[in-house]
Amino acid sequence: MTHGPVASGSVAPGAAAQGPVVIAAAGTGGHIYPGLALAEALARRSPGRRIVFTGTPRGLETTLVPQAGYPLELYPMVPVAGRNRYRAPFALVRSAFRARRVLKAERAAVAVSMGGYGGIPLVLGARLARVPVAVHESGAVAGRANVLASRFTKNVALSFDSAAKDFPGVPTVTTGMPLSGALAGFDREALRAQARAAYGLAADQRMVLVVGGSQGAQTLNTASVGLASRWSSGPYAREDVRIVLKTGRAHEAEVLAAIEAAGCGDRITAQAYLDRMDHAYAAADVILARAGAGTVAEVAVAGLPAVFVPYPGAVDDHQAVNAGPLVDAGAAVLVRDADATAERLAAELEPLLDDEVLRAERAGIAASLGHAHAADELAEWVLAVAGGAA
Repeated sequence: MTHGPVASGSVAPGAAAQGPVVIAAAGTGGHIYPGLALAEALARRSPGRRIVFTGTPRGLETTLVPQAGYPLELYPMVPVAGRNRYRAPFALVRSAFRARRVLKAERAAVAVSMGGYGGIPLVLGARLARVPVAVHESGAVAGRANVLASRFTKNVALSFDSAAKDFPGVPTVTTGMPLSGALAGFDREALRAQARAAYGLAADQRMVLVVGGSQGAQTLNTASVGLASRWSSGPYAREDVRIVLKTGRAHEAEVLAAIEAAGCGDRITAQAYLDRMDHAYAAADVILARAGAGTVAEVAVAGLPAVFVPYPGAVDDHQAVNAGPLVDAGAAVLVRDADATAERLAAELEPLLDDEVLRAERAGIAASLGHAHAADELAEWVLAVAGGAA
């Protein structure tokens, strides 16, 4: 990773103000998990510092943040697109003043937005409360909310260097994508035997991990059942492969019914969520996944050969851009969603499953691009922003 200058006015972390850090991480796991990883790193670097999250009643933060043990303050923000676009300005004003009250009550040292529409009220509230603002952009293409937020702060951190172009005139620093402690300290060899035993894998079996993001992906679910059917019987049958599929809660029942109807349960395990992603990555030999920024960062740290199928509805095709560094380096291949049939994906996966040397080569390239300590670098930068408060 390359690093740009720390934003003007920042000082060394040791001089950081000791007030609470308030983090906006709302909506999807793509914003929330990096926010929680940042919180973990802040606790490591500044023990005892209070960390508070903000969000909306509409997103996963209402579950994930309390489960992680952090206080969560909610405000009535709504998405700024679709049928909500007429309500959004009024909700934004109310939410910004609510955020200001939270920041004032907490005597916050810094407000951090992890992106998404749920971060805008905190950014505006911080300006009203005269609290320093830090913004983290997780994608290779900047989200519109963060582009807007950058009008109110010069403190912008990136996961990918390529996003800098979306913040013209704003100094940026590239810290990478913050990952949770289990993945930041990921040790594949130390975990692999235990992880493979937990998945019931035989010594000669290779595991294909399929991850469709925090909500799952219908395309990957359908393709996974097709692959399991292909490898369960007929001319392409093989007993040396096992698929582990993260379906997402909304799709689990449908996928399980499809597996039963196809009679391919001997080749695939499907469940809504995977509680130990570090175990899933350690047990896997190959991954088939969407290309959210967090997933791409985790695949690199885990050192896994990948087949990425970017979400076709991503704004500015940003998932394909996220995958770009791994694809360009030869660690991964990209298959478009419309082409992601079982047969097309088998053409990419089967050579990897059959060639240990090829898997090792791609795994090594992926690992060389990983940035395991991004959360600590981001935390150091956030504390520097806090220390530069007027």
